[in-house]
Amino acid sequence: MSDETAFSQPQTALSAQILEMSYTALIVYRAVYVATKLGIPDLFEDEPLDSETIARATNTHPRALYRLLRTLSSAGIVSESRDHRFMLTPLGRMLRNDVPGSMRAWIIFSGEAFYLQAWQELLHSIQTGKPAWDKVHGMAFFEYLRQHPEAALNFDEAMTGFSHGEAQAVVSAFDFSCFRTVVDVGGGHGALLATILKSHPQLHGVLFDQPQVVEGARSHLANNGLMHRCEIIEGDFLQSIPRGNDAYILKYILHDWDDDRCLTILNNCRRAMTFDARLLVVEAVVPAPGEPHYAKYQDLEMLLLFGSQERTVEEYTALFERTGFRLVRVVPTPGQPLSIVEAVPV
Repeated sequence: MSDETAFSQPQTALSAQILEMSYTALIVYRAVYVATKLGIPDLFEDEPLDSETIARATNTHPRALYRLLRTLSSAGIVSESRDHRFMLTPLGRMLRNDVPGSMRAWIIFSGEAFYLQAWQELLHSIQTGKPAWDKVHGMAFFEYLRQHPEAALNFDEAMTGFSHGEAQAVVSAFDFSCFRTVVDVGGGHGALLATILKSHPQLHGVLFDQPQVVEGARSHLANNGLMHRCEIIEGDFLQSIPRGNDAYILKYILHDWDDDRCLTILNNCRRAMTFDARLLVVEAVVPAPGEPHYAKYQDLEMLLLFGSQERTVEEYTALFERTGFRLVRVVPTPGQPLSIVEAVPV
C-alpha cells in the first residue's frame, strides 16, 4: 500500500464524518420538523399508510411527501415496506402529541424561524460573549416569549416533555423520603413535582413560578390528583422565594442566568431556608476537559439564548460559597445527562 493510499482512506472517513455533521444532520433535522409540523406522526394508528393517504390528510404534494417520508425512513422515524407503505417506528412515536415525554413541542419550537435566526448569529455570541437572541429579536428570550404566546406555549410544552424522563431519573437517583415539604422553584407546569409527590405519598409540594406559567401547573397537578397535597404560589425567584420548607429544587434555573443573577437567586434561597434544609440544583454539569458530554453542547445554546452557561462542579462550588452554601455531593441520574448538585446552608 502506497503512502498516498494509506493517507486517503482515513481522510475519506473523516470527510464522511464532517458531511454527516453538516449535511445529513441538517436535512434530517428539517425533515423531522416538517413532518411534525404537519402532524404526520399523529396520523398513524395500527395500519401502515401510503404517501397518497398521508398527502390527502395533510394537504401536501403526494410525490414530494413520499420523498420526505423516504428520507425519514432513512433516519429511522418511519419504516418503509416494499410496496411503499409506511409505519411509525418507536423513535417516531416520540413525535406524537399523545405520548408521555413527547418531543413534538420541542421539535416545532426549535424548528421555527425565530429560533433558527438566533443560531444564524452564533458568530456574534462568539465574538462578543453576548446572546445572539437579543441581537436578532431586540429583546431577551423570556420577554420574547411573553410577547409571543404561541411560542411560549410550545416552549412550556417542550419543557414538560423533557421533564417526563428527567423527572423519573431524578426520583430514581435521589431519596426524597426524609423531607416533609419540597419547593420546586421555577417549576413550570409541575412535571417534576408531580413525579416526586406520586413517588412519596408523605410529601407536600410547593410549586413556585410566575403567574403566566402556573395555570398550566394547576391543570397538570389536578389531572394527577395532587392538588390536595400541593400549594401553588405565584412569584419571581429574582425577588423572593417561599420560606421555611425542607427542600428547594432548582431544575434548569441557574443555567439560564449569569453569575450575578445566580447569586441573587441563591441568596434568595438561602434567606428562605432553615439551617437544616437542602438545596437541590438539577442541571447538566460540565465534566472534565476532553470528556464528551451533552452539557458542552447545551452550554453553547445557553450562550446564544441568554449569555449564560452550564457549569462545572468547581464553578457551582464557588457560587455556593459566595451565598452561604456548601456543596455536599453531585448525584448523577440514570439514563439522563443531568446531575443533582446537593448543597446545605452554612
